[in-house]
Formats: sequence, structure tokens, C-alpha cells
Amino acid sequence: MPRHREIPLSLDVSKVGATSSTHTHEYDWRDQAAYALGIGARRDELAYLYEGYPGGMRVFPTYAVVPAFDVVVELLQAAGVDLATVVHGGQTIVAHRPVSPEGRLETVGSVAGIYDLKRLAQLVIETKSTQGGEPMFDTEWTIILRDDGGFDGPRPPRDDAPKLPQDRDADWIVEQTTSPEQALLYRISGDTNPLHADPEFAASVGFTDGPILHGLCTYGHVARAVIQQSGGGDAGRLRSLSAQFRRPVWPGDTIVTKGWDVGDGRIALRTMVKGRSDTVVAKAWAQLLA
Repeated sequence: MPRHREIPLSLDVSKVGATSSTHTHEYDWRDQAAYALGIGARRDELAYLYEGYPGGMRVFPTYAVVPAFDVVVELLQAAGVDLATVVHGGQTIVAHRPVSPEGRLETVGSVAGIYDLKRLAQLVIETKSTQGGEPMFDTEWTIILRDDGGFDGPRPPRDDAPKLPQDRDADWIVEQTTSPEQALLYRISGDTNPLHADPEFAASVGFTDGPILHGLCTYGHVARAVIQQSGGGDAGRLRSLSAQFRRPVWPGDTIVTKGWDVGDGRIALRTMVKGRSDTVVAKAWAQLLA
């Protein structure tokens, strides 16, 4: 028997395949330094913070989410999504080559799929960023929509995340303590959702303990841990990073990331918050270049 929705479906499922306009993102070393600080970069990661670094300033590949952000918002609105119902479910980036510390990126995106999770819906957006005609970044955004499921749509495809080894301890563990101002710092890079800044707004949507950290801020911390421990400190070796967001993180929490080398340059990952048993980032893995 088909499911019956008691409320109208606001999500326009016919938008699968819809494409965005081209968005241009101009940036310089200040944008890169602000982003690096937003994802927790420390003084000993000076190459990502100082424009005068010998050999040139470096860029974290997870910066790929910044030029894609406005594209994602455009496509969500085109699909009739109520942005107040949005939960960021997962993120993937693929870096094709290192990006310079200043320049211009052009980004386009498309709605890759809309899936039925019964009470919830899942919308997947893919973007591509180029610089001077050369491919730089691909991203995939998994967006969960509250109360938009039950439309008898397809189920999402299986993910290809490697399983965490159960027979051995992690090859490395990194603890990163965020500052109470971490979300306020990260939002400078473009995600200005009041959920991450305004205590009254956060309380109105159920976060009575205050504004939460952006999922993409936690994601950036995970990337830094991989780069430090498996990439020899060289962000250029991080080819891709995929993760699903399971639980909120609050500014001031200590993010604990564990990594397992599972071969072929792949690192399986699990991220928690110190003092809590719940996994906050799951089914996460990175691909490193040799």
C-alpha cells in the first residue's frame, strides 16, 4: 500500500538533474588564512596561515566547499526546499590539483538525486569548480530534509566507505580542542547560518546548549588530522575525503579522530568528542596520493 502524506510535499522531486548558474569566487591569501583558522589550524601549520611562507602559501583542499556553498543554496531553493528543515548529512570533496592561494574559481552544480527515507528525504548535490578552465575540485553534498519524505521515491544508493577494522586499534589518534569562538570564526568563510552564532535561534530549533559547530568545520578538523598523520603534513596529498555527520559538536569540544590505514592509500576514519561515547562523524574515509 502506498504511503500517504498528511501534509503537502514542498520538495520538487522533478528537479533531479537541474543545474545551477555559474558562480564565480574570487579569493586571496586572507580568505585562505581565515578558512584555515576556522578549521582549527595552529601556529605550527604556518604554511597555511602566512602569505610569506617560503615556497608559497599552501591551501587546504577542503576549501573546496567554500566556492560551492552559494551553488548549493541556489539548487536547494530551486527544489523548493525550506532551508529551516535542512540538516547537513554528509560531505565529499575530490581535489584534482593544488589550488593557488589567490585567484578565481568558477563553480557549477546539479541536483544528482532526491531519495525517500520515509519520514525524511535526502537530496544530493554535486558541484565542479574550475580555475582557468582546469578542473580543481568536485564536491558532493548530502542534505537531509525533515518531514519531506514519504513520497514513494527511490532509496539512496549504497555508499562505498571502507569498514573500520575490528581486529586492531587505530593506527593514529588525534585530539583537537576547538575554541569557544570556533563557529564564529568558521562562519567568516561564508556559512552564516544563525544556528552557529545566535543562542536564541539555536534554542528555537532544539539546541538549548547554544550554537553548534558547523559540520564542515568538524570536517575540516578531520582533514587536518589526516594530513598531519597520514599525509606527512602535505595537504596536496589529500585526494578526497568523504564523511557522514551523525551528532552535533559544540564550540569548545575536543574533537577526537582515529585513523586506520586500510591499504591503497585509503584511511578509514571515526570521529568522536572527548568525554562522549557517540560517533559524531561516521562512514568517513580519505584517499591519499602516494
